[in-house]
Amino acid sequence: MRENDQSGTGAFVPGPRAMLPPTAEGRLSGLSFAVKDLIDVAGHVTGGGNPDWLRTHKPATQSAPVVERLLAAGAALSGKTITDELAFSLEGVNAHYGTPLNTACPDRIPGGSSSGSASALAAGMVDFALGTDTGGSVRVPASFCGLYGFRPTHDAIPLTGVIPFAPSYDTVGWFARDMATLSAVGDVLLPRVAPSPIRKLVLVRDTFALAGPDVAASLSRVCADLGVESEISLFNGEESEWLECYRVLQGAEIWHELGPWIAATKPAFGPAMAPRFADAATITEADVARFNPRRAAFAARVCTELANGIGLIIPTAPCIALRKDASGEEIGAFYLRALTLTAIAGHGGLPQLTLPAAQVDDCPVGLSIVAGANCDRALLDLATPWASLLSNKNPT
Repeated sequence: MRENDQSGTGAFVPGPRAMLPPTAEGRLSGLSFAVKDLIDVAGHVTGGGNPDWLRTHKPATQSAPVVERLLAAGAALSGKTITDELAFSLEGVNAHYGTPLNTACPDRIPGGSSSGSASALAAGMVDFALGTDTGGSVRVPASFCGLYGFRPTHDAIPLTGVIPFAPSYDTVGWFARDMATLSAVGDVLLPRVAPSPIRKLVLVRDTFALAGPDVAASLSRVCADLGVESEISLFNGEESEWLECYRVLQGAEIWHELGPWIAATKPAFGPAMAPRFADAATITEADVARFNPRRAAFAARVCTELANGIGLIIPTAPCIALRKDASGEEIGAFYLRALTLTAIAGHGGLPQLTLPAAQVDDCPVGLSIVAGANCDRALLDLATPWASLLSNKNPT
């Protein structure tokens, strides 16, 4: 393990590296990992990507259970990684600590909010990395950086010792450079239940319509290689409602969890971040009452499509990584489409696997499979067609 970041990635939080040895031998012996700075590591302050949060909190007295499990399985912790401020971004840009490097396309952003974890892994500094995923914060960086990524079923992995953001959407996810490592981490972290097999993959036509033409075309070719023939539509023309439902319900939870600290501390947020928290503060109980039934209806619709062992194929993100100098208009358009895609798993609390399936303009493009609740291990099964096909295309 390296004690200092000599790669120039800017992936790790400033200061001495948070490093812990394994506590036992196990499934992950010989592997190293990094942890997003939203997750507690004993003896270190969980900084949340914001200097005022760092200043107003004490070191964790113990590591989050998810970290303890990995150490007990033989993995060694190599450091804590940069996150977008309090996880409220999909860009990977932090006004206080900088933008971690996207080694797959260095002139572009890494995606957030688990940006540092994705960056450290893509640079080969660790073997796998933990992030959190509420609205795509593992899935989008995985797509942008050319990594395998996993968002588990909601509540499959404990969130104890993780800064809460929007708890009914929050999950702890992870990245790897190959499917075998991604699956091995799942063996350690996921509940030990026999997975229901995914017997058929179905392409969600209207999600591909949200992606850019080149992205949609490249991913469609991968679907053909996987033998995907069936298609459905999911949104029924209500894409804007899926997005607004997510914005309202997530925002209300964010303000419930973080609003009291923001009001008391008046932290210095980056210029892009402050308006997002201000917007969350304006969401009313009436807004929440309107959208809670909508969320339930959307989740039920997805679950109906997933019945009988179906896996839904969608683009992980609507585009390749945005350039670092992308305009506000480009960033805004990206969010509208990306959050609509990520809301599919989010509203239903469903597991989603993202695979580095293709390239467009020499930049990675992720393809995702969404499965039914608690079908996590079926997504990570190394005997599946998607695991073998893409492992052959992406040797490690």
